[in-house]
Amino acid sequence: MRHWLWLSLAVLLLDQASKWLAMNALSPYQPLELAPHLHLTLMFNPGAAFSLLADAGGWQRWLFAGFALLVTVLLALWILRLGRDERLLAIGLSLIIGGAIGNLVDRLAIGHVIDFVQVYLPFIPLAMFNPWPAFNLADSAITIGVALLLIETFRAERNPERNPGQNPGQNKENA
Repeated sequence: MRHWLWLSLAVLLLDQASKWLAMNALSPYQPLELAPHLHLTLMFNPGAAFSLLADAGGWQRWLFAGFALLVTVLLALWILRLGRDERLLAIGLSLIIGGAIGNLVDRLAIGHVIDFVQVYLPFIPLAMFNPWPAFNLADSAITIGVALLLIETFRAERNPERNPGQNPGQNKENA
């Protein structure tokens, strides 16, 4: 299923292009309202999701870069072992790889991840976050990829014939 790795490359290129546009079109920390609950705000995140470890002093850059590299290698090896009927799984893994590499490029090149999309959820008070978290296309690809992996996992559990850990003719009575 290695032919799905083109999707990883597409995510990487779109992510880097969108970050370049954000860097050239937006002023840092100055929101541009697109809709009532959607802003573009250029932000820089040295940490992980929701700025986890953002104030850790710099060592987290290398921790997260190493983690992204390890995850990328492991997921690429997983993709190479997939069969033709595991398309949804390959798509999910490819999205995660593309997103992980997109954020890895930022960490290695400039020391932090460029975020610029803010979606305000009306049922969560703004005071809970200061500033409100932002994300990027790489983060979106990772989130969609994980969702697809979860969907595929639940589908495999519901349909034993799709579950490689159980023989199709085997049922609970014979186990």
